[in-house]
Amino acid sequence: MGASDVVRAYGAAWNEPDESSRRALLEEAWSDDGVYCDPTARVEGRDSLVSHIGGFHEQIPGARIDVASGVEEHHGWLRFAWTMVGPDGTTMTEGFDVGEVAEDGRLRRIVGFFGPFPPTEG
Repeated sequence: MGASDVVRAYGAAWNEPDESSRRALLEEAWSDDGVYCDPTARVEGRDSLVSHIGGFHEQIPGARIDVASGVEEHHGWLRFAWTMVGPDGTTMTEGFDVGEVAEDGRLRRIVGFFGPFPPTEG
């Protein structure tokens, strides 16, 4: 499975309200001991990520995360943009993820950033 397919399955997991279906998608895309980190959370392992995504669905029912760019990959790392869309279809926030790819092609690590880049100082 290529990087774009892995990101597609990972993104689909974020949009899957059913826990068993979400887990199946993450088995395709996420290493057993993968680490997810964003400004609000850090979780380790697939089971923890399944639960974390479930919490997203509980907090904002009907929201989704859309992959908003192609996937760029080099030397075992990748990046892609995403958009959080609210239940009413409006954009809630945008961001990007940087990920490390494991030897088996699944994601080993994701570090997410929310919103636009901060302004330069000075």
